[in-house]
Amino acid sequence: MDRRHFLRLAGAAPALGLLGGGVADAAASDYRVLVCLFLMGGNDGLNSLVPTDGAYTDYSAARPTLALQKNSLTMLSGNSAGHSFGMHPALAGLAAQYNKGRLAWIANVGPLIQPATAAQVMNHSVKVPSFLLSHSDQQSWQQGWLGDVDLSGWGGRALELLPTSLRNAFSAVTMTTQRTLVLGRNSPVAFLNPGDSRYWGRADLAMSARDNVQALNRMANWQFANQYDAEYSATFARGLDEATSFTAAELAATVPAGDFGTEQIGISLKKLASVLPVFKSRGYKRQVILLPWGNFDTHTNQRGGTKTSQDAQLAVVNKALSAFDAAVVASGLDQNVVTLGMTDFGRTLRPASGGGSDHAWGNHWFALGGPVAGGQVLGAFPTLVPGGPDDGDPGAGGRLVPTTSSDQVGATLMQWLGLPDNHVTDAFPYLANFSQKTIALLHA
Repeated sequence: MDRRHFLRLAGAAPALGLLGGGVADAAASDYRVLVCLFLMGGNDGLNSLVPTDGAYTDYSAARPTLALQKNSLTMLSGNSAGHSFGMHPALAGLAAQYNKGRLAWIANVGPLIQPATAAQVMNHSVKVPSFLLSHSDQQSWQQGWLGDVDLSGWGGRALELLPTSLRNAFSAVTMTTQRTLVLGRNSPVAFLNPGDSRYWGRADLAMSARDNVQALNRMANWQFANQYDAEYSATFARGLDEATSFTAAELAATVPAGDFGTEQIGISLKKLASVLPVFKSRGYKRQVILLPWGNFDTHTNQRGGTKTSQDAQLAVVNKALSAFDAAVVASGLDQNVVTLGMTDFGRTLRPASGGGSDHAWGNHWFALGGPVAGGQVLGAFPTLVPGGPDDGDPGAGGRLVPTTSSDQVGATLMQWLGLPDNHVTDAFPYLANFSQKTIALLHA
């Protein structure tokens, strides 16, 4: 592994005793974890959550080549946000959790600097995030990026502002090389390998007495006068301690039942479902775990059975996330875990020429778990008319201006983890421009 790899992935060097047991049940009982499932590329929320009342007419008229047939939708119980709804048929398992009151949708979410209407956006009377419609920039904005002067994300900043009693060595975790959401200003990010943390080449970290493991540990203690070499050595040591600790957790874990599927998202969620009970039993308090997955940039062939169609990818998400949620419940963590489904940006109401949709702005997110006040759609559901009151595109493509800020969603969840009221705008600076800083997403 080279220095760049270590700097990108290595986390805080934990005391290995934290994964060594002996923690009283009372100490382990106060455990909360936020899992952020980031659907890469911009999942089309307009085909994930569909109104089934009179607004369906607007939806189907705006998307003649993309609209789902009403009778194909998995119907959601009750009315919410002024409408009745159905979900994409590939999300039937998650729709069942909505109907059980465990899943909620948040309508028309996106990054905002201040509250904005479509008219204000088009007449340039409000500040808006930079580089709208850019994948990399909007992925960063959704995760709390504050520009090149501050690369941290809302999860990482908020974790650093929790009371000391709620912090632990592996608070900020990513399961890929991406880390903006969980990157703090003063703390590294831990990497939980979806595969196996145990083997570093021929060294088996579960066998600490072996010569090759001892050699790695000696290398981790090397001291250098050169700043570059010293940083490499320190990062190497953090990475080694981190992998050793995660190996101990994996060896103590029970593989969950259920069909997670064979895609990377299923492999990652299965690993996560296995180690979360171990983290709780060993006295961990708060964690934010980032899991990016997918290829939802569906400019073409959005519908259909090809592997990269939205239809096919949502079926993969449904299987993996349904199995994960069932495993969380089975392990007794129902009230300890919330999963947030987020993505780059929304997609246009108006179809693209290749049977897909183009980059937009506002989108629908979901949250799943026992603490979620489910069975409802929160926020203001937009008018699904190109050129209508929520369309901020001068070309009337149906690029919806968000009515709920992604920061409002993030602040709600980080307060559940213990972020004090007086630090909300420290972690989410743009919320200083909003009178309402959180939403009613969770049970009181």
